[in-house]
Amino acid sequence: MVQQVTKGIKISVETHFEGSFYKDYKMQFAFGYQVTIENQSKELVQLYAREWTILDALNNVEIVKGEGVIGKKPILKPGESHTYTSGCLLTSPFGAMQGFYSMINLETTKKFKVNIPTFRLSAPFAIN
Repeated sequence: MVQQVTKGIKISVETHFEGSFYKDYKMQFAFGYQVTIENQSKELVQLYAREWTILDALNNVEIVKGEGVIGKKPILKPGESHTYTSGCLLTSPFGAMQGFYSMINLETTKKFKVNIPTFRLSAPFAIN
């Protein structure tokens, strides 16, 4: 598990390998990850957008931007957390993801970014 706190918002990420398969004559490696967003601040905040950079061992880079997380824009009171699970496909058995969440302090209307710590994706059979 990797964790990071930015402006009172703690991000924790756990990953797992889900398997491999062929798609369009190319090997694909499926990874899942679970993210917990915990509001350790004293402010009421809302996550409204995300941006991910997904890297694989073959130097492929994919940028994913969008509103919310898995169709939700969670509002977190102080001490509350939101957990969700998602996944990605890589063309190699190793990779990494990093990014940030765009959030807003609902009391001051000030927008801010929360860093998502870099986390590694690796298929167990490929670990040396």
